[in-house]
Amino acid sequence: MPQTFNVGSRSLFVSVTAWVFIVLGSLASVSTLVQNAALMSLLPGMQPAFEPRALPQMTRLLIANLPWVAGVGLVLSVATVAAAVGLLLRLEWARRAFIALAVVAIVGNILGVWLQQELLQNLIDTTLERSTLPREALGVFGGFATAARVAAIALSLAACGVLAWIIGRLRSQMVRQEFA
Repeated sequence: MPQTFNVGSRSLFVSVTAWVFIVLGSLASVSTLVQNAALMSLLPGMQPAFEPRALPQMTRLLIANLPWVAGVGLVLSVATVAAAVGLLLRLEWARRAFIALAVVAIVGNILGVWLQQELLQNLIDTTLERSTLPREALGVFGGFATAARVAAIALSLAACGVLAWIIGRLRSQMVRQEFA
């Protein structure tokens, strides 16, 4: 029977990170399954409900490929759970896969900021065109909209920062010894 030697001791950081992402990935997987079921039941009736020309370019692209986008979300959620379980078991492939998934999440978050701003701008423009509010009220509405946009950007960048910090810690020499 082969002998296994653990070079490094198990760190609390890796265990907590693994459990947090097991829970988050599981919740995301269940949520994605429910969203896919709702999407598939609503998609046939949704086609005439929106005007494709009125939507921004990126939004049109996402709506045109909505089943594929939802499927990619499910695959990434399940892959995150698998990599997090591998982290908990201290498997080297899982550490590398988790780092790669975190990089994908950072890129997705940054692209999501662009999509958020595109959608919010379109929503604000169409709302203000149809609005019967006086000019003074429009200024207050614009202030709230700007605050919401800044908060969305700050939250997305904070999530990217946390993921980058996790990547840095998982690449450190001390953590890599746990996976040797």
